[in-house]
Amino acid sequence: MHVMILGGAGMVGRKLAERIARDGSLAGKAVDHLSLIDVVTPMTPHGFLGATDCTAADLSEAGVAAEVLKSRPDVIFHLAAVVSGEAEADLEKGYRVNLDGMRFLLDAIRGAQAQGAWKPRLVFASSIAVFGGDMPDVIGDDYFSTPQTSYGAQKAMCELLLADHARRGFIEGIGLRLPTVVVRPGKPNLAASGFFSNIIREPLVGLPAVLPVSDRVRHWMASPRATVGFFTHAAGLDTARLRGRNSLTMPGLSITVAEQIAALEKIAGPKAVALIKREPDERIIRIVDTWARGFDTSRAASLGFLAETKFEDIIQVHIEDELGGEIPVLG
Repeated sequence: MHVMILGGAGMVGRKLAERIARDGSLAGKAVDHLSLIDVVTPMTPHGFLGATDCTAADLSEAGVAAEVLKSRPDVIFHLAAVVSGEAEADLEKGYRVNLDGMRFLLDAIRGAQAQGAWKPRLVFASSIAVFGGDMPDVIGDDYFSTPQTSYGAQKAMCELLLADHARRGFIEGIGLRLPTVVVRPGKPNLAASGFFSNIIREPLVGLPAVLPVSDRVRHWMASPRATVGFFTHAAGLDTARLRGRNSLTMPGLSITVAEQIAALEKIAGPKAVALIKREPDERIIRIVDTWARGFDTSRAASLGFLAETKFEDIIQVHIEDELGGEIPVLG
């Protein structure tokens, strides 16, 4: 099997590649070719025994998607995107990368099919940001999409493109509306949701973190490990079970910032919590106020998607995967 990861240099893309390399298989089939594409050259995952090509390419440029798809991968994971805060700050860049990148990708798939039969599985990273406005506390999978950010609008448009191309038989398509991924490793990025990770990641290693919103803010979250699991599971899912509703909301945990901080204190103690500094940011507050707080993901659960049910478990995943299983002793 040939697997391609678009956005292979990003955090989820890297972890997905590492998972495939470790397992050596996907959806019950051996993976012998792994292609990683991003605007910067991705790194080859450690231990992968098959063929690997890592390419720097921008899918939002005309002709690029057609070039990278010449190898006709069996499964394409489309993770490449401009994050929420950046998409809101730079309208042109958000639409170019998030919408045009998807459109060029689908155009290239159709173009390649003119050269012979090929129907790839396309797993698209959508977002719970497709929901917005005056929402109930718990949103069902059939709730209408009314995004209140440019990022959410771009993801919703891509969901429609995905569904239409699947309906017409060009792809086996499935869109995963991801929760906010917490705790993200590395340094803070431009995502408006980044502080949900920052207030856990930095204090765990004795560094200060800024909280720009109220402790009462509630949000939907899952760990990087669970998120990678969503993608690997989607790669083997019988898409006929979607019944034409190609995008679905992934499981997660509805939790307040206060509950996050309480879980941090339980695991790392009061010295870690004392490193969180409250500095309200009206720009972030306005964006966060448009986000959904909780979901009924029974449809995803019935299809076999799983995530954590306690925030302590999400913190523990970060400690195991990023800190060698131990919390540094705070002075």
